[in-house]
Amino acid sequence: MAEQLYRIWIAFNPKDPHVFVAYFNNSGLQQQLGDIEGAEASLRASVEVNADFLPGYINLGSVLEKRGLLNEAVEQWRAAVDRQIPLTGMVLGYKTTALKQLGRILGEHELGQDAEAALYQCLDLNPQQYDVLEQYTARRLGGCKWPIIVPSETVTRDQLVRGIHPLSLGAYSDDPLLQLGSAAAYAERSTPETFDIDTFDRSKAVFDLAGRRIRVGYVSSDLRDHAVGYLMSEMFELHDREKVEVFAYYCGPATGAVSARIQGAVEHWVDIRGMTDDEAALRVAADGIDVLIDVNGHTRDSRTGVFARRPAPIQVNWLGFPGTMATPYHHYIIADEWIIPPEMEMYYSEKVLRLPCYQANDRKRVVAPEKPTRADAGLPDDAFVFCCFNGSQKITRFNFARWMEILQRVPGSVLWLLDHHETTNARLREHAAAAGIAPERIVFAQKLYNPFHLARYPLADLFLDTTPYGAHTTASDALWMGVPVLTLAGRCFAARVCGSLVRAAGLEDLICYTPAEYVERAVALAGDRAQVEALRARLEANRATSTLFDMDGLVAGLEDLYAHMCAEHQEGRTPQPDLINLERYLEIGVSFDHEAQEMLAEPNYNELYRSKLAERHRRRRMPADSRLWTAKDMEAAGL
Repeated sequence: MAEQLYRIWIAFNPKDPHVFVAYFNNSGLQQQLGDIEGAEASLRASVEVNADFLPGYINLGSVLEKRGLLNEAVEQWRAAVDRQIPLTGMVLGYKTTALKQLGRILGEHELGQDAEAALYQCLDLNPQQYDVLEQYTARRLGGCKWPIIVPSETVTRDQLVRGIHPLSLGAYSDDPLLQLGSAAAYAERSTPETFDIDTFDRSKAVFDLAGRRIRVGYVSSDLRDHAVGYLMSEMFELHDREKVEVFAYYCGPATGAVSARIQGAVEHWVDIRGMTDDEAALRVAADGIDVLIDVNGHTRDSRTGVFARRPAPIQVNWLGFPGTMATPYHHYIIADEWIIPPEMEMYYSEKVLRLPCYQANDRKRVVAPEKPTRADAGLPDDAFVFCCFNGSQKITRFNFARWMEILQRVPGSVLWLLDHHETTNARLREHAAAAGIAPERIVFAQKLYNPFHLARYPLADLFLDTTPYGAHTTASDALWMGVPVLTLAGRCFAARVCGSLVRAAGLEDLICYTPAEYVERAVALAGDRAQVEALRARLEANRATSTLFDMDGLVAGLEDLYAHMCAEHQEGRTPQPDLINLERYLEIGVSFDHEAQEMLAEPNYNELYRSKLAERHRRRRMPADSRLWTAKDMEAAGL
């Protein structure tokens, strides 16, 4: 009815000076009614009547995007940015919005235009936009644009580093205390606790397990055709239904075969995509979940807001995010003794519980029966092939320099990388040329459906891991396919996962502890094919018995951990995260130039922070914490 009234009014008042507003408002109603083409026509009429009406361009771009007309959408947002009209706060806001849309769409879809330029222009207008800062630094990481942090007159280095998303920060530097502080700041600003906590809070709930199973809920957007979905599929099939009642709360994109497999394995599949955080939290509470697992963490499409409402008495961080959540409502993190040894527990807000190896795997992963040849993959038949199929955002300039030294010392060898994007590929080859390596020695593997991708792994001789964000699913895939993986262990979670996997596969001797050792070991292996073949044989022989692929053991271990968590809760000992001084740790971490000096190579990491804490305490007193600024540390510093 309202849409019809707008049409009637417009028909009788075509010359009214405010008719553009009527067109604009009517477009919103048309979108609600599903009339996208009608909404497009109304918005075009709106900006035709008033060419300075920037909201019309912005909404028209959004409608065109919904119709799949991406280039046309970009034209509308550019028109809003380029429109020359008197600058006011409102106009500035509209132009910023249009630039955000440009940066997002150009980043998600390669349209031959520079997303980074739009994002930087957006920051130039307002450098306080954390969502834009996150996109901007992620684009530079993914594009291997070194240095990543390039301040300007309007955007400071401090703002850029603070704006790195916690997931991207794992690829930026091996600095777990910076990551801890960053995660805490991110959680606070991205998940504001403005709700009535009493409506949802079950953190103090008392429950009796006598005569019933533990109710476990997994919240994830990645139970689909995604690395996490592949890893977890078999795990759901192995849960002991006499011990646990399994709920999967799905919050991701459209589902497919992987989702169908998981859905068939769990007792309760709950689609929360259309629910608000309030509604989803109430559903979790109504289901009486005892242990709620956050399989997203600080990653895309996460539902941290659900966890913030404390709908389950025990809340756990596991698998999806390689680091600490640094919130007051994540009680545990599941790792293993390699990823988080006791001396590194201080880098996490959660209590650490351990499995023999923290990562789930799928022994039923499908491998294409066709065996490709090196010629099929564009690889030389007789060369030693180093490979790394990690995302480009994980390739740092320090890491690439090590790879170039390895290629220099192994004549004729090639480096086989995943195909990223033509501009990123070209940039990596330019970096190689600058290091004295022929660009054609960098070979790119086109992206393939997973079974075909797995089938080509054996064409490589040795997988070279990245650091500080190493191989996770890519490492277990390589090891499953019999390809040895050489890794360099760091301090942060993401820098230690690959070492955990290699160790659990029975190849602990392929874990290196210094950059120099990593290079020397790679060169030595390339010169000893017999040793490489022996490593391959060990992988093949150990596959059925190794800890890495012992999914029965992993699931039994998880269920034991859930029982342990419940016992602690019933005894009133559910751990409470220590978040004291995290802003100070963030402040110190931001002050270091991580691209001038690789933090991995810093031998006195804890002392570096402790000395900065003492310096800061002399300027403004800080309370003691349980990490590097204890009462004992204060006394030792004479403070």
